[in-house]
Amino acid sequence: MYKYLLSLLLLGSFSSAALAQSGGQGCIETVFDDDGNPVSTVHGPCPDPETTITVTATGTRIEVEDTGQAVTVMGEAEIEAVQGADLTRVFERAPGVTLTRNGGTGSFTGLRLRGSEAEQVLTIVDGVRMADPAAPSGGFDFGTLLALDLAKLEILRGSNSTIWGSDAVGGVVVASTRAQSGLRGMAEYGSRETASAMVSGGLSDPDTGFLGFSGTWFSTDGISAAEAGSEADGFEQWALNGHARYYFSDSFEVFARARYAEGELDIDGFPAPAFTLADTDERQDTRQLSGSTGAVLDTGGLFLSAAYSFADTDRDNLDGQGAATFTGQGRSDRVNLRGEWRFFGPLLLHFGAENEWTSYRTLFDAGEDTRSTGAYAQLGIEYNALSGHIGARVDNHADFGTELSFGADASYEFSPGWRLRGSIGEGFKAPTLFQLHSDYGNLLLRPEQSTSFDLGVAYGQRAYGRLHGALTLYQRNTDNQIAYVSCFGDTTGICTDRPFGTYDNVTRTRARGVEAELWARPAQSVTLGAVYTFTDAENRDTGLTLARRPRHAATLTGDWQAAAGVRLGADLRVVSSSFDDAFNMVRLDGYATLTLRASWDVSERVQLFGRVENLWDEHYQTAAGYGTPGTDAYFGARMAL
Repeated sequence: MYKYLLSLLLLGSFSSAALAQSGGQGCIETVFDDDGNPVSTVHGPCPDPETTITVTATGTRIEVEDTGQAVTVMGEAEIEAVQGADLTRVFERAPGVTLTRNGGTGSFTGLRLRGSEAEQVLTIVDGVRMADPAAPSGGFDFGTLLALDLAKLEILRGSNSTIWGSDAVGGVVVASTRAQSGLRGMAEYGSRETASAMVSGGLSDPDTGFLGFSGTWFSTDGISAAEAGSEADGFEQWALNGHARYYFSDSFEVFARARYAEGELDIDGFPAPAFTLADTDERQDTRQLSGSTGAVLDTGGLFLSAAYSFADTDRDNLDGQGAATFTGQGRSDRVNLRGEWRFFGPLLLHFGAENEWTSYRTLFDAGEDTRSTGAYAQLGIEYNALSGHIGARVDNHADFGTELSFGADASYEFSPGWRLRGSIGEGFKAPTLFQLHSDYGNLLLRPEQSTSFDLGVAYGQRAYGRLHGALTLYQRNTDNQIAYVSCFGDTTGICTDRPFGTYDNVTRTRARGVEAELWARPAQSVTLGAVYTFTDAENRDTGLTLARRPRHAATLTGDWQAAAGVRLGADLRVVSSSFDDAFNMVRLDGYATLTLRASWDVSERVQLFGRVENLWDEHYQTAAGYGTPGTDAYFGARMAL
């Protein structure tokens, strides 16, 4: 209890002192080009929140207020204010988000939206779908994505396969790396010999185009992934990103993007004879290569984007002698067309079509490939205070056939600044190639299917330094959820000729709850925020609580312009207890962690910053048996030319 009292006292003292100050330096504003990509950063007054743009709701550009879906957008200024490479600390500032991690930074990190499975969240980085077809459940490991060069995060909470097709059961996360003119750099050092660096640069001309890059490096000695272990498990990653655009005219351009990341992670395993999680000499090497190229036509009334994209993930698990214990190679190639046509007054049509080829192989599987196609149409209206959309999608998968998805949303401004919003959406997740064709596979699997509803009221739009509040009720029902079935001691039925187990559609789940958030700027020098989520997630067949879904999760945050160029900040994360297993036998205790932050603008081009994470050295776990960091301290510098 003393930890909660201490944190509230610190935040209260922080807020009181901040409110006694006046003035302030305004906000850092990121300027976006016509395709929603950040192209420059300037200091000035806080941007109008009504200009916040997202692509997650319709697949093309739309202002957040014009969708009834629950969307959170976090820009570069907020990501930098949080500090550090650990992306989980940024995600915790959005409602509906919980995370689990198998060790320290770089370890497997799963993100859940409104109680979904981690692999039911579609993840897109710089326009490329990043799911790994060689992973058993096909999800994205957020441990491989660092915050060092991110310029924007968009989080859509709710099923939306109408626009995005497979995997958008829990929602969609879109991450965009820097694409800015000028030259910028950052370096940081801290606890556990942790060091990171970032450099980005770009050249732009409004008549010609843009050419830019970013590069990052991160290294840490880490902590023991096994909570009971004593040997630190390190992580090192470097990544390169490139962006290019060429403008043929005011309405037509071509673009190309590419990303390569390579990481080496020390991991712990389950050695004999106890076969419990303990220190081992194993490591995991991961290489990710992705890219896209295409063209954009924007005449005002008609917007078209055509692109080819690919994502290739290679993952090798090696023992202490360097011998491979598991390897996996997954690849996806996709061609797609997306468009928006404002054909009459307030009416508009969003539409799109795509074709995807995926393949995988592992150390133990020769591999397989498959193909899927999809097309959608969504009719919308933007008329005075009313915005709404309704649409449908059809997908055809070579292995399981045809799937239909529907969705609708509406947003109505019933009083200046106040909006009533709601949405209904369907989602599906195709069985992965591993689940279908591996030694554990089942060719009779059907896609997971979901229907989500939400209804809420909001004031303003979430933007750093502006008043915004929202309250949302939500529910998602999922059928045919795929789970691993152990065949230990059973050789009949589905376990025939599968001595080690298989996959099957065995579960119906439901997640429902409440999201609340409030962001306020009570004085020019102060920004305060609070997000809270209540989630009731259960297996509808057994009535048991779904694993690793805490019922309560909240983040309280504050920032204070203490003096000229000096900013202080604090973030308190509070998460309730949960169960680690489907049988609700292993309990994970609740926890609370506090981070204190500070920065000093030495000049217009140089900033020093630092923070202390987990101030009171909280001992907790987000996955049973896996360790988490204690109190850590970091300091660094940024420079812009």
